Amino acid sequence: MVGTEIESAVRNAAIELIEKSGLEPGSVVVVGCSTSEIAGQRIGTSSGPEIGSVVFNTLYEVFSEKNIFLAAQCCEHLNRAIIVERDASAGFKIVNAVPVPNAGGAFAAAAYSGFERPVALESIEADAGLDIGGTLIAMDLKRVAIPLRFEPVNVGKASVIAARTRPPLIGGVRAHYDEGLF
Repeated sequence: MVGTEIESAVRNAAIELIEKSGLEPGSVVVVGCSTSEIAGQRIGTSSGPEIGSVVFNTLYEVFSEKNIFLAAQCCEHLNRAIIVERDASAGFKIVNAVPVPNAGGAFAAAAYSGFERPVALESIEADAGLDIGGTLIAMDLKRVAIPLRFEPVNVGKASVIAARTRPPLIGGVRAHYDEGLF
């Protein structure tokens, strides 16, 4: 039953992120996920491979339907490396790391196992992101990140924070901006 509740909450969050952020095919969404926090434990203390698989499979399905790339953030034990499909790696530095539940995190390990051609990246500049459980994804978002507020606010016991990005505004008092990019 818990798996169904987690799947439903993750699916709703992913769909709402797509709708509210204006993501287009080819966009990248970075996701940080603490399976420990989802289970009601302190981050990094109770890695849950089953939860990681449910979260990954749900996100991968939702984003793949829209031709959006999923980027799975590893935990600090792998320096927050990013796991992506090789097709999403262009322009980013590939590193050699294979996440496992206690070094990289259960979610990133599920991504590495679930992607067809996974690679680890040192970092990425994603168009939007989901932070499930306070994993700190901002370092992997493009400038400028804009917080999004929506339901659900939790996956299991973990809070969810979402963000989209927009190009930085330049200029001064005389500058005009393309409102479509906000």
